[in-house]
Amino acid sequence: MAKYKSHLLVCGGTGCRASESDSIVESLKTELASQGLENDVQVIMTGCFGFCEKGPIVKVLPDNTFYTEVKGGDAKEIIAEHVVKGRKVNRLLYTDPKTKEHISDSKHMGFYKKQVRIALRNCGIVDPEQIDDYIARDGYQALGKVFEMGPQAAIELLKQSGLRGRGGGGFPTGLKWEFASKNQADQKYVICNADEGDPGAFMDRSILEGDAHSVIEAMIINGYCIGATKGLVYIRAEYPLAIKRLIIALEQAREYGLLGKDILGSGFDFDIEIRYGAGAFVCGEETALIHSMEGDRGEPTVKPPFPAESGYLGKPSNVNNVETYANIPVIYLKGAEWFASIGSEKSKGTKVFALAGKINNVGLIEVPMGITLREVIYEIGGGIKDGKKFKAVQTGGPSGGCLTEKHLDTPIDYDNLLAVGSMMGSGGMIVMDEDDCMVSVAKFYLDFTVEESCGKCSPCRIGNKRLYEILERICEGKGTMEELDRLRNLSEVIKDSSLCGLGQTSPNPVLSTLDNFYEEYLEHVKDHKCRSGQCKALMQYVIDQEACVGCTACARVCPVNAISGDRKKPHFIDTSICIKCGACIEKCKFSAINII
Repeated sequence: MAKYKSHLLVCGGTGCRASESDSIVESLKTELASQGLENDVQVIMTGCFGFCEKGPIVKVLPDNTFYTEVKGGDAKEIIAEHVVKGRKVNRLLYTDPKTKEHISDSKHMGFYKKQVRIALRNCGIVDPEQIDDYIARDGYQALGKVFEMGPQAAIELLKQSGLRGRGGGGFPTGLKWEFASKNQADQKYVICNADEGDPGAFMDRSILEGDAHSVIEAMIINGYCIGATKGLVYIRAEYPLAIKRLIIALEQAREYGLLGKDILGSGFDFDIEIRYGAGAFVCGEETALIHSMEGDRGEPTVKPPFPAESGYLGKPSNVNNVETYANIPVIYLKGAEWFASIGSEKSKGTKVFALAGKINNVGLIEVPMGITLREVIYEIGGGIKDGKKFKAVQTGGPSGGCLTEKHLDTPIDYDNLLAVGSMMGSGGMIVMDEDDCMVSVAKFYLDFTVEESCGKCSPCRIGNKRLYEILERICEGKGTMEELDRLRNLSEVIKDSSLCGLGQTSPNPVLSTLDNFYEEYLEHVKDHKCRSGQCKALMQYVIDQEACVGCTACARVCPVNAISGDRKKPHFIDTSICIKCGACIEKCKFSAINII
């Protein structure tokens, strides 16, 4: 194997590949070849670096220089200046928005300073299509250690670590494994839930794209601990890159004798198959997921029995999500006490979040449990875009709630988020600013839930549809005070009577916005006004008579001829026929058209 003097790591996650990072790899290789340096410098396409706002990213090792927003045309300068002459390309370095200084090392960037990467430890570092890279980072050593410990001791260590399921429920992982291990059967199954469906969430996808071997190793450990010889990864077919890299990793693991018969001479047999989902949100619920894998409709069933007793094909099954598995190998390598020392009293370790919305630093982050929302939004996230005022943050996706400024100092963990009307969920975190209408936000999430409901139980199938219809009427200025009361009552009934977690948590966006932004609901109902100007039916376009110079530009672009007036005289908008398309505002050079 060639020994390289330096390495160029290029982000190969879905986001950066969409920005043509694969062409950057080819350009870098071409430039190195033209300089005769292809045997001295290696170009590696890695998984996601996390800093999606500044992608595509190129990191140079060993000096750890971090280049942002790189394009294929920058390859020549990077090679000529940095690789050949040893001079950093300053224009591609990250610029601190406060100090305006260039920062070349990611460790000194606000986005990374407070992060602790455990589940994401290899993402952006290893080549996800090379098993040797994973092995060089202590890969599969945890498996060997577990074989030495034995199943019961390994489960006990996992219980002591305090690891809880990262899929949203937060159930203790070691306890889950223990239940499955105690149930006797001729066949047991280990299942990886990679059906990530929250809007704006991409944690599990990024782990599989950047470090699939960590999940495979953890599944083998799980199989050994509970006595299962078969593993299944349920992944949505919408994740082609994650699927491709998972298939490559599985093939390599088999070639190395890490999957199949008599793994590492232990006498333990285990292999993994892939099952594809069609993108149904409800299949993130473990019983619905199991039914989908069996070829049936993806619908949940009443528990008990739990999957640990009767799961896939009626056999004891252990279901954990991708992020949960990604934590497991390092726990066995570094110990339960090490993992338990990170996080809060009841929520140990770290949590990966997909930070999105009206935030300066959109990306994938991993932070210790117990960190506050304020630290995440203002220090890691860099604050609100365009200097706008923070309004709310939605945690937990469609199942979570909208938290406000008064919640910014809330420590992030399972129990604290539940206490303030939200939840951890799988890790979506969407930030909103003063321009967002919270009634519309609640309607958006209900629209998603109605679409994704499996329809098996009537509280979810019918109740959420009624909730959505009430919200739609309120956004159109047709709501009543009686409907506001009905909104809350119906939400409580749906929470109490739905079959699965989807229905039980679907009213959370409604209830949290009613609790924290009730005045906005009142404005929509009583005043027929949307303060954020997001509800089209409640908006009116008016022309400022003093600012209008009569240039006729607005009248000429109006598609319904709603604007009239003589040239060089103030114009008027007929609100009865205006369709509020915004064309007039875009055309006006004098800021004479306002929305009220």
